[in-house]
Amino acid sequence: QVQLVESGGGLVQAGGSLRLSCAASARTFSRSAMGWFRQAPGKEREFVARISRNGGNTYYGDSVKGRFTISRDNAENTVYLQMNSLRPEDTAVYYCAADTMHSGRFYWESGYNYWGQGTQVTVSS
Repeated sequence: QVQLVESGGGLVQAGGSLRLSCAASARTFSRSAMGWFRQAPGKEREFVARISRNGGNTYYGDSVKGRFTISRDNAENTVYLQMNSLRPEDTAVYYCAADTMHSGRFYWESGYNYWGQGTQVTVSS
């Protein structure tokens, strides 16, 4: 069982930055690939970023490439999402997710079997 707790969300002006954190409870964290998704009101949940178990490989959704950076600290059981050059369209609830199945479904919700409760990010224009 993996429990995930996100933090770091809030209100920021367009062009600003935020850093989200996701703390994991399990000792299996280093064996889990980790991802971030987001869901805006009235929209489906969208893939944002993913990082492999050792941090050596990262993947990003097209809408955030070049602006967001995912990283992890296995010693602290924490994954981060650094968000720069934020835009109003980045406004959403951001969810951390863990993949212990390693099915290869990087970009889909079904590829992750543990989820956090989400943290709200609001970008004002």
